[in-house]
Amino acid sequence: MTALDRLAETIEKRRGVNPRDSWTAALLSKGPEKCAEKFGEEAVEAIIEAVKGDREKLTAEVADVLYHMLVMLAACEVSFDDVLAELERREGTSGLAEKASR
Repeated sequence: MTALDRLAETIEKRRGVNPRDSWTAALLSKGPEKCAEKFGEEAVEAIIEAVKGDREKLTAEVADVLYHMLVMLAACEVSFDDVLAELERREGTSGLAEKASR
């Protein structure tokens, strides 16, 4: 089990916990729109650090992006396993061919 798998599992366990007791529960209680907004904010922060070239800050921001991505998925009732299955389905397919098929 990877760190992302464990994180996704922890996020699921926080569903239904009192929002005052958990940042994840607080985010989930605000619904998919707020979770998506927070994911977007974190993605922009990661982009800024990538442009600045600060590897340490970029690493921290990407960790935030991954966390908020998993929270957003949970809020939308899409499992991390669903995303992994989609990646496996695409494996071995040219990115250009996959994009053209959409």
